[in-house]
Amino acid sequence: MESAKFMQNDISIGLDDHDLAMNSGTLHLEAMNGIRQMIIDGDLAPGSRIPEKELCAKFGISRTPLREALKMLSAEGHIVLLPNRGARVVQLTLREIAELYEVTGALEALGGELACERISADELAELRRIHMEMVGFYDAEDMRGYYACNRRIHELIMNASRNSELISLYGAVNARIRRARYVASMPRDRWSEAMAEHEGMLNALVRRDGPTLARILRTHLKHKGYRLTEVGIIVE
Repeated sequence: MESAKFMQNDISIGLDDHDLAMNSGTLHLEAMNGIRQMIIDGDLAPGSRIPEKELCAKFGISRTPLREALKMLSAEGHIVLLPNRGARVVQLTLREIAELYEVTGALEALGGELACERISADELAELRRIHMEMVGFYDAEDMRGYYACNRRIHELIMNASRNSELISLYGAVNARIRRARYVASMPRDRWSEAMAEHEGMLNALVRRDGPTLARILRTHLKHKGYRLTEVGIIVE
């Protein structure tokens, strides 16, 4: 009987440890997603130190899951871990961001080709609607509204590729760009050029012309990178 009792206790302890491990895993993933969003939104500024104590309190976790979250964010390129000095938010150089735009251009070009084959009629109608909404913001010179529509258009095209691996890669790279982006003034000639490129994207999708859409997307992203390196701002 004693032996059976000890076995039950051992099993109980094992289950408790397993549950704790599962909870810890969930906690570190929740913290990782939350901290990543804080970086993207600018709540944790580029180059700033990660405030571990405050983040533990914010997410209701101990240092162990927090540090697991930070390791994951370091692997994604959002933070840098400093030996015995905690961690800091990565501060990208203009060159690094321009290179990220080159990668994004290649990913979006592939996504555009696949979207031309796979986009549904409903998705195409939604794309037209968002495009017209963006035109309205352009006419009103509402930069913030224009940026929001612009991002939704690019994400819709990528989602229409129906390629989960591509969408995941795009999301990771685009998140790194977004955390370095801020709403900046755009010269009217560049804004007009960007609008013309978006008209071309929509027309290529309607025609299901993958090669043309891929070319326009590469050019569009290249122009973003050029503009950034010329004047030090990121434009949509």
